[in-house]
Amino acid sequence: MFKVIYNGEKEKTAMKDAFAASIEKLFKLDPQVVYLDADLMNSMSTTKLRKAYPERAIDCGVQEANMVGVAAGMSAAGKKPYVHTFGPFASRRCFDQMFISVAYAHNNVRIIGSDPGVTAAYNGGTHMPFEDVAMYRAVPNAAIIDIVDSVQLQDVLIRTKDRPGVTYIRTPRKNSVAVYGEGSEFELGKANLLRDGKDITIIACGIMVAEALKAAQILEAEGISAQVVDIFTIKPLDEETVLACAKKTGAIVTAENANIIGGLGAAVSEFLSKKHPTYVGFVGVNDLFGSVGAEDYLRKFYGLTPEKIVEKVHEVLTLKNQ
Repeated sequence: MFKVIYNGEKEKTAMKDAFAASIEKLFKLDPQVVYLDADLMNSMSTTKLRKAYPERAIDCGVQEANMVGVAAGMSAAGKKPYVHTFGPFASRRCFDQMFISVAYAHNNVRIIGSDPGVTAAYNGGTHMPFEDVAMYRAVPNAAIIDIVDSVQLQDVLIRTKDRPGVTYIRTPRKNSVAVYGEGSEFELGKANLLRDGKDITIIACGIMVAEALKAAQILEAEGISAQVVDIFTIKPLDEETVLACAKKTGAIVTAENANIIGGLGAAVSEFLSKKHPTYVGFVGVNDLFGSVGAEDYLRKFYGLTPEKIVEKVHEVLTLKNQ
C-alpha cells in the first residue's frame, strides 16, 4: 500500500542520503549483499559504508565496464551486487559488459544510474543520458525502474535484492518533490494510480510524476478531469493498468525524463497499438542530446514541465473529441 502526500514541496531527505541508508540496511539484512562504486561514493553519501564495511563496499575506481564485470563475477559466486555510477556510465559506458556478463550469463545485478536526464544539470551533455531507457528496454528480461522520491527509492532497493537478471534503477541524487508518504510500499511491475479522472490519463515516471500531478491540478481548474498514474516500472510494463486506463479515458499522455524514442511513451503506444488503439501524446526529450545548465532551465528547454503536459493533453483531447 502507498500514501500520496504530494503538495508540490520537496523532501527534506536527499535521495543520495536515502540511498546510502538503504544500502546499509541491506548489509544488515543480508550478508551476501555487496556494493560497488566507480569513484563516486562521495557523490552518493556512501563513503562511510566503505569505512564501516571495507570488504562489502568496494570502490572500483573510474572503470565502470570493469566494475560491472566484477559484479557479474560476484553474482556467479553467490553475492548480491548493487552497482552505482552516473547514468551515462551505467548505460552507455558498460553496456556490453552488462549485456554479456550479466544478462546473457544469467547473473543477477542491480545497476543504479544516478542523475538521469536533466537531473545531471551542470555536469553537462556528456553526463545527461536520455537514451538509457531505450538501451535497457532492448535487454531481454531486464527491469527498468524510474524513481520518484526517496520513499520509493528505499523500498525499491530492498525489493530488488533477490530479483533475477539485470535491474536498472534511475534515480536523482538531490532532493526530489515528495509524492509518497513514509511507509509506502511498491509492487515491482505494478503501476500506482495517484489521482482519479475520467477525461484523460497521464502516465508518468521518475521526476515527471510530480509534474503530472501539478498538470492535473491545472487541468482541473479548466474543467478537465485527468487521472495520473506512476508507472515507475517501465519494464516490465504494467499492461493491465495501461489497458484499463485506455479503455476508461480513451486518451493518454505519457511524461518521461528520457528520449521519447524507445522510452516510456514508446512502450505504452507499442502495447496499445496491438491491444486497444488509443490516442497517445508524448512529453519527453524529442531526439536531442544533453545540454548544460540549471535543472529548472533544462526542464523548460526540453519541455519537461506541467505546462507542456497540459498543452499535450489539449492536443490529444482535440483528437479524441473529433
